[in-house]
Amino acid sequence: MRAAVGLRTLALLGVGVVAVSFAAPLMAWLVVPPLAIAFWRNALATAAIAPVVVARRPRRRAQPDMRMSQDGPERGASAPAATFACRRTRAWLVVLAGLCLAAHFGFWISSLSMTSVASSTAIVSLQVVWVVGFDLLRGAVVPTRVVLGVLVAVAGAVVVSGVDLSVSRRALAGDGLALVGSVAVAAYAVLGGRLRQTMPTSSYTLGCYGTAAAALLVAALVSGQELTGYDGRQWAGLVLLATTAQLLGHSVFNHLLATVSPLVVSLALLLEIPGAALIAAAWLGQVPGPAAVGGLVLILAGMALVVLSGPREPTAASVPA
Repeated sequence: MRAAVGLRTLALLGVGVVAVSFAAPLMAWLVVPPLAIAFWRNALATAAIAPVVVARRPRRRAQPDMRMSQDGPERGASAPAATFACRRTRAWLVVLAGLCLAAHFGFWISSLSMTSVASSTAIVSLQVVWVVGFDLLRGAVVPTRVVLGVLVAVAGAVVVSGVDLSVSRRALAGDGLALVGSVAVAAYAVLGGRLRQTMPTSSYTLGCYGTAAAALLVAALVSGQELTGYDGRQWAGLVLLATTAQLLGHSVFNHLLATVSPLVVSLALLLEIPGAALIAAAWLGQVPGPAAVGGLVLILAGMALVVLSGPREPTAASVPA
């Protein structure tokens, strides 16, 4: 059973929403190559989390790992969590989740220099739709209201993309990159939703951030994007990004998943769309037009319908950008 949402949980949800809402506007403001932004966001967060994981490890080793099922202690390869209890398999799954996270950041951050913050954030937040699609591929029964919500959200994405098509082909291409980023983060969510059943949040987060940083480092070097040589303001922006969106956003939501239903977290994440749009309007002067606002409203309505109509314990949770 998940714990009830108390004042402390609501406060942490608020912190997480505000933190991730700063991500897109801040990355659009930075004069740093996209892959370099993605690398430093993950690398700085990894450096901050690593000492915490190392400090906790001796205490965890001293405690036996006896995970309980409804019928008592799990044992034998037939238990559902046995596959993920295997360290080697779990390690490879963490690496795969980290690679999905790297792809998400690489495509999404690249889109921010091509399309508006509002459009990019709205489209990448369609991750919930892809998680529902994964359930359909598995043969899971999906309620009619969920399918309706998916259609409404997709219609909103079409409206937002249609606005960008009238502006430029470059903006439409940026929307496409954001869409790929949403698929990647959905895969990250599906893997993470399973891995967090058998892994502490800090260890899982460290593994994913570290893998993502390594993959993005290689991508940045191969593509020739500069990783250093920025002025003080840009370095301060990178540190602020890692502190807010990564540590106070991603990591706080991952922490809450231990006691809060993923549906609650997913619903809270929808607030990132208007949050990022408002911050971009005030800070960057990117004021959404009436059609774009209509598309954003449709996406919010459709995604809210998906989340509220879903099962109480879905197989995967959404992840903030």
